[in-house]
Amino acid sequence: MPSLRFAPRAPHRFNGFTLVELMVVFAILALVMALAPASLGRMYETAQYRSAVRGIVTEMRAARQRAQSEGVEARFTVNLRERTYGMEGGERHAVPDSLQLRAVAARQETSADGQEMGIRFLPRGGATGGSVDLIRPSGSGVRLRVDWFSGRVEQEPASGEAAGATP
Repeated sequence: MPSLRFAPRAPHRFNGFTLVELMVVFAILALVMALAPASLGRMYETAQYRSAVRGIVTEMRAARQRAQSEGVEARFTVNLRERTYGMEGGERHAVPDSLQLRAVAARQETSADGQEMGIRFLPRGGATGGSVDLIRPSGSGVRLRVDWFSGRVEQEPASGEAAGATP
């Protein structure tokens, strides 16, 4: 009869996690959860800012294109009180409350109370000129400037501390 030998047993190991491992995982999760709302808030604000800039540039360029293609003057307007913008006679778009809105336009394109301003695009390519500033809560922003001679829409940095800021 063959002899029975027992192989030495490996020490029994429990499956699962130790208390220290669980505490480390919970600490990491707590840190991630604490940082997530701040990051999401900044991402949301950035998305609103970019959308507003893109919308204003698009509307300005559409007014310029309409003036040149149809041979009629087209006017882009900004209402500072209502915080809206758009091509005259077209759909109005709102500027998010988190952004500061400023505008500069020729005197003949500004309402008596100074709250509505326009930039008129001419069929031959020129414009009355002007600019629209969008300022983020951080103070950085963009100036969307319309060249009076060519009617081109250009972007340049703008600051929230500049004179003439409209709340």
